[in-house]
Amino acid sequence: MPVKDQSWTREGGASLAVALEVLLNGPISRSDIARRLDLSGGSLTRLSTPLIDGGLLIEVGERADGRAGRPSTLLDIIAPSRHFIGMKITATDVLAVVTDLRASVLHQRSARLSTRDPAAVTAVIAGLAWELARTVPSVTALGIGLGGLVGPGGTVESAPFLEWTDVPIGALVQAATGIPTVIDNDLVAFTEYEHWFGAGKGLENFAVLTLGAGIGYGVVIHDELVTNSDSGIGLVGHWPLDPFGSVCPAGHRGCAKSVLEQGAIVRNVSNALGRTVSYDDALDLAEAGEPAARRIVDEAGAGLGTLLAAIANLTMPKRIILGGEGVRLVEVAAAAIDEGISAHRDPRASPIDLFATSGDNTEWCRGAAVLAIQKYVLNK
Repeated sequence: MPVKDQSWTREGGASLAVALEVLLNGPISRSDIARRLDLSGGSLTRLSTPLIDGGLLIEVGERADGRAGRPSTLLDIIAPSRHFIGMKITATDVLAVVTDLRASVLHQRSARLSTRDPAAVTAVIAGLAWELARTVPSVTALGIGLGGLVGPGGTVESAPFLEWTDVPIGALVQAATGIPTVIDNDLVAFTEYEHWFGAGKGLENFAVLTLGAGIGYGVVIHDELVTNSDSGIGLVGHWPLDPFGSVCPAGHRGCAKSVLEQGAIVRNVSNALGRTVSYDDALDLAEAGEPAARRIVDEAGAGLGTLLAAIANLTMPKRIILGGEGVRLVEVAAAAIDEGISAHRDPRASPIDLFATSGDNTEWCRGAAVLAIQKYVLNK
């Protein structure tokens, strides 16, 4: 498998800062880079010239800034100069993409898991990596996100969906593929994508809430993702929403898991109708006005509004980004969500800036690719 191990920059320090500024904000003028990094024009030229000569940066034109003098030359990253693989492991599948340096998806693949045995899962991951590697000149790094608690060195300490405990999947994958590999919780990966290239780009403070088989929460404060040893446990799933709601497997009545998870909504609608329905069926029925489905979906929407109000009240983010495979609830239960927010938020408070992503599974894979990009760029 062709692996590109060329360094991000020939030097660290200010050279790295220039390259990172262009990666995250390019195309950008030299004058803007100098201002943001507090560099003189001469220093910026000295630092940027080797990056241009090395094929990492490129001059892409000029832009007038409204002041007298020559227009500013714009610099940008050559995004196709590096390629990264991002994967998400679920209980049943491995989803994978190959991206460029800005996490734009170039190709994607998926494979079914016949077993959750770590060796067998590693073989599936390696097979997908080989397939994707054939579509690009070389691969620089590989990132994997999964629902669980991930410790140092890419060891999965606990992953209930996979029934894993203390599995060194990072080392196993790197040995099988020969590609530098980074493993982390999938919500961390998702949030890092939104932070660097998505709806949180340029915001110092924002939150992420994902809906699906689980409930995930991430927050960026002062341009840094907040994480600790509890990241990956899914603590937000225990947040109380409805004192009269159903009980979750952990014994909590009316918590976020029992109200908002796809499985909870499917179970409640199926029980009400006396037949099995899928998540999309439940939402379709609610949209069509079926009374039981409408009531249950609106109850979930009101719970989501309550949770969004709590996030906004406690962390005061500039934006809350909603994602995950269950994010369609945001559209179908919009009115109930608004009511839930209003019931738990001071009327003098600013409106909550909500941004709903597409809910496509490739979003998780792009997040995992960003983990790989960060490993390479920041030498994490």
